[in-house]
Amino acid sequence: MTGLKLAGRAIPSTQVTAVQVGNIRVGEDFALIAGPCSVESEKQTISTAVMVKNAGANMLRGGAFKPRTSPYDFQGLGLKGLKILRQARDETGLPVVSEVIDARDAGWVSEYVDVLQIGARNMQNFALLKEVGRLGKPVLLKRGMNSTMAEWLNCAEYILSEGNRQVILCERGIRTAETYTRNTLDLSIVPSVREVSHLPVIVDPSHGTGRLSLIEPMSMAAVAAGAHGLMIEVHCNPEEALCDRDQAMHPSDFAVLSEKVRNLNSYLRERGGTCRDQ
Repeated sequence: MTGLKLAGRAIPSTQVTAVQVGNIRVGEDFALIAGPCSVESEKQTISTAVMVKNAGANMLRGGAFKPRTSPYDFQGLGLKGLKILRQARDETGLPVVSEVIDARDAGWVSEYVDVLQIGARNMQNFALLKEVGRLGKPVLLKRGMNSTMAEWLNCAEYILSEGNRQVILCERGIRTAETYTRNTLDLSIVPSVREVSHLPVIVDPSHGTGRLSLIEPMSMAAVAAGAHGLMIEVHCNPEEALCDRDQAMHPSDFAVLSEKVRNLNSYLRERGGTCRDQ
């Protein structure tokens, strides 16, 4: 793919750039990121963090800032939420992934998290991309809901061009004419990215489908397609979730899913098909 000086492959290769997060190397090790869509309280977040760690997660996700479709929906706890996430990290040892939505906040947000997430709505927020590129912190870049692969990879190029080579791509579904699912999870993008880029790519089947019943089959399919990890929404009491409750998985169901995807990844790894399991 032309124009990708840093995100593209100079020559045909299967080599993947590993991004160090805590004790795992995303791209070499299988990343299993789990946690609530939004941080709602200390009890909810830490309880969920403990449960997902026991179930096999190696990173904790949680939103402190929530860009919502309606201005009247829950927007997150902000700084209070980040402090809760840091407490959850201290108690569980799980590295924290959380979204930053404003370039002016990126510096101080990075003090609380291990991976800065750029959400789908901000994929082409070029000022924000440049700022996180200058910070040198691992960045998880979600694909925009209407973006092509070239557009997505060029957004990664903005981060890379500022000197930050720690970029993880995340497919989270795109908008199509389909209305049964929240989005259309484009799993063809996983091997496509791996053909043209050295950056690790993970999949978010929770936002990709918006349906709890579809998360497990799409997770298994994502691993089979070559994803370097998964991001799953898990809540200790899904029926009480303030955000995305219809796709929030209970920790007990996540434990079952975790075992299945790890077994599949290990099976494929033994045959040289995917990354190392942790």
